[in-house]
Amino acid sequence: MAASFLANRSIVAGLLVNLFSSICIVFINKWIYVHYGFPNMTLTLVHFVVTWLGLYFCQKMDVFAPKSLPIRRIVWLALSFCGFVVFTNLSLQNNSIGTYQLAKAMTTPVIILIQTTYYKKTFSTKIKLTLVPITLGVILNSYYDVRFNLLGIVFASLGVLVTSLYQVWVGAKQHELQVNSMQLLYYQAPLSSAFLLCIVPLFEPLTGSGGIFGPWSLPALMTVLFSGVVAFLVNLSIYWIIGNTSPVT
Repeated sequence: MAASFLANRSIVAGLLVNLFSSICIVFINKWIYVHYGFPNMTLTLVHFVVTWLGLYFCQKMDVFAPKSLPIRRIVWLALSFCGFVVFTNLSLQNNSIGTYQLAKAMTTPVIILIQTTYYKKTFSTKIKLTLVPITLGVILNSYYDVRFNLLGIVFASLGVLVTSLYQVWVGAKQHELQVNSMQLLYYQAPLSSAFLLCIVPLFEPLTGSGGIFGPWSLPALMTVLFSGVVAFLVNLSIYWIIGNTSPVT
């Protein structure tokens, strides 16, 4: 009884950390895009690097013990992590916050579709019925949104698809490799950073106005760094929740 209570309390705490950090990073990133014009992929790269640094300090403080993992087993997970963050940030950049948040709600139906189709997992009728108002709400908002634009919807759709795949794979890999959330993210974050580092110069300037080495003000750099810290909390809580519950949760 006591063990069950403590486990449930930990799950609730993890869900609350994810909820508040996810809400916080939406507004911080939108502020960065609107007020500073910081490049999208570069911001994503900063998030990945700060996430890995956070995990590095955690393992140095013996919060967890790293486990050696074969890189080839997590390549697709690392690539999907890049797509997940890049496309959701592009969706935020090209949509209103309301549309962005509602589009993300479609992740749950898509996860259930993926797990039902490819992993032969079954869900109760009650869970399936909750998908009806979610789907209708997203469709109605997208139709009546005064800032509706095709590019924003494309990025939002890609973000939902890649995010769903990523979250399903996170759960699968933790069980397949017998690792916890920190151990998996510790290897996956730097690998995702390396992938993104290779493609950032192809899409965004490195120097001058709008480049990563451009003349950014101190408030802009501090805000970007703060968003990286919040992103660390988002990423870590996502892994922890999926590892201890399920991708649908």
